[in-house]
Amino acid sequence: MNVKVRYELEFPLNSSPQLLYQYISTPSGLSEWFADNVNSRGEIFTFIWNDTEEKARLTSKKTGEKVKFRWVDENNNDTDLFFELRILEDEITKDVSLLVIDYADEDELDEAKQLWDNQISDLKHVIGSV
Repeated sequence: MNVKVRYELEFPLNSSPQLLYQYISTPSGLSEWFADNVNSRGEIFTFIWNDTEEKARLTSKKTGEKVKFRWVDENNNDTDLFFELRILEDEITKDVSLLVIDYADEDELDEAKQLWDNQISDLKHVIGSV
């Protein structure tokens, strides 16, 4: 089994933290840029891409600041892997960016980062931050 490595990416966005939070914390917001479709039942979110379905538990959230999803197995048991989306706002300039914390196999790290680049590009388009 390959060891997953943690990585962080930061993306500057032209958006208010409140607007951005709606796109990272709700099924309707996430389905506009992160996955083809997103459903939630309680704290379990189902992410659908083409014919692939993955489930994650919303393990923590702080309104206007961050969300953290932990991937679950077929029995809805938590795995060791998660991804977190944090909204950062510079106190002086008020510039807003999105910090992505995720895991990938070491040999797939570049691919994973490219995937996030593409998804954040979609997010920028959706929120008008292009």
